Amino acid sequence: MPVSDPGSRDRPSAVPAERYRVRQPTAIVVPTYNERDNLGPLAQRIFAVLEREGVELLIVDDDSPDGTADVAHALAEQYPVRCLVRKAERGLATAVIAGFAHTEAALLVSMDADLSHPPEEIPALLESLGDPAVEMAIGSRFVPGGRVDLHWPLHRRLNSWVARMLARPLTRTKDMMAGFFAVRKAGLKLGALRPIGYKIALELIVRHGWTNVVEIPIAFADRQAGATKLNMAEQWRYLRHLARLYAHVLTRKRQPRE
Repeated sequence: MPVSDPGSRDRPSAVPAERYRVRQPTAIVVPTYNERDNLGPLAQRIFAVLEREGVELLIVDDDSPDGTADVAHALAEQYPVRCLVRKAERGLATAVIAGFAHTEAALLVSMDADLSHPPEEIPALLESLGDPAVEMAIGSRFVPGGRVDLHWPLHRRLNSWVARMLARPLTRTKDMMAGFFAVRKAGLKLGALRPIGYKIALELIVRHGWTNVVEIPIAFADRQAGATKLNMAEQWRYLRHLARLYAHVLTRKRQPRE
C-alpha cells in the first residue's frame, strides 16, 4: 500500500483505482465527542477506499452536545454506519472497548474522528492481519516512512515524545501511543481491560502481552475541525494509566510459572 503523501495537510492519500474488499467482516470503530464536522469527510474517505460489503463504520459517541450522533444517523442513509451513544460513561479508550464489544465483526479497526489518521491506510492494516502471527497492526508515525504533520504544534510533539519515553519499558512498539490500529476480535480479553483516558493501543498491548506488533508507516495530520481533547486532565489520566500498567507487568512477573 502506498504511504500517505505528506506534502499537504489538506490532501488525503492517493485513493487506489479499485476499492479494497475485506476478507472477513470488519468494524471500524470511531470514538467521538463533538466531532460533527469531521464525520462526513471521514465516512467519504473510508468508503472511497473500502468496498462497503462486510464493513461497518461504528461511531461510539459520548452524548456530544454538538449533534455528532445526529450526523452519524444521517450518514447511515448513505453508508453502512451505526451509532452507539453512551450516556453514562466518558473517555476515548472505554468508547473503543464499547465499540469492540458491540460488534460481531472478526476484524476491528480503531481510528480517531478528527482526520488525523489516513483512512487510505486501512487496507494495509487489514492486510497485515493476514499473517496469523501478527497480533496487532498499528498505523505508526515513528517508523521509516512515517511522518507527523509539519503543522503539529511543538508542545504536542513534546508531549508525545515524553509519553512515549515513559511507556518504552512496557513495549518495543515505537508508536504505542497510536489510536489507529487493527486487531482480531477473537482472543481479545475485553473484560480484563482497565484503561484510564485515551491510550487504548498501549492498554491492549500490555494487558495481552503482545510482542508481534506490525507498524505500518502513516502520515499523521493535524485535526481538520474541532478542538483537541488533550489537556492537563488527560495527561494526569495517562500517568495514572501508566501506573496501572507497570503494576500489572510487575505482578505478572512475580507470578510463579507453571
